Amino acid sequence: MSDLQKKHAGEAAALRVEAGMTVGLGTGSTAAWFVKALAARDLPGLRCVPTSEATAELARELGLPLSTLEDTPRIDLTVDGADEVGPGLALIKGGGAALLREKLVWEASARCIVIADAAKVVATLGAFALPIEVVAFGHKTTANRIADVLADHDIAMPARVRTASPQAASDRVASIGAQYVRTDGGNLIYDAKCGVIHDPARLADDLKLITGVVEHGLFLDLADEAIIGTDTGVETLTP
Repeated sequence: MSDLQKKHAGEAAALRVEAGMTVGLGTGSTAAWFVKALAARDLPGLRCVPTSEATAELARELGLPLSTLEDTPRIDLTVDGADEVGPGLALIKGGGAALLREKLVWEASARCIVIADAAKVVATLGAFALPIEVVAFGHKTTANRIADVLADHDIAMPARVRTASPQAASDRVASIGAQYVRTDGGNLIYDAKCGVIHDPARLADDLKLITGVVEHGLFLDLADEAIIGTDTGVETLTP
């Protein structure tokens, strides 16, 4: 029933948007429900800043007016999904490989609402593999440095570079590294199977200190509210 729960969360979040707002549009299956529900409301004066090319395409098809972070550097409200929602609304995001653009939009927003199905709410972050966005140049060397940081956090398994499905790879122009998932910015994604993240804030800081790491999927102290879809409606969580 996760699709129904995602739909409920997306529709509830769309009701938080008011006419004339600048709205950040998240990426992923849950955020797509929000984008569809927002378009259905047909509010006047909206400006929408998408966090990925996929979201931009969906919003364009639905007739939502698009803008960019350069043209609208201050966003009233961003609504986005998450792969895990932990205590204090600490999040893991980036399963859709849009974490850098998502975080840029989140940090430019006056208010951020995360939407998710009930299975995404966890007692401790880490069961979902933590995405880490890495510059392609020298990425194996960067991966070794990431492994050292993970080991310092009692995470024994090194991060693995994310690969595209065989069909996705065959659809691309043949080139070195075409088998790897590329972000909209051309970077690679390494996924770290942490199991349990005991100190998310320290891990976030340590990863950002690695040259070659562009961003990571720990979204800490950014969400103002979570709207969690259930089979019959929604529940709300605050930090």
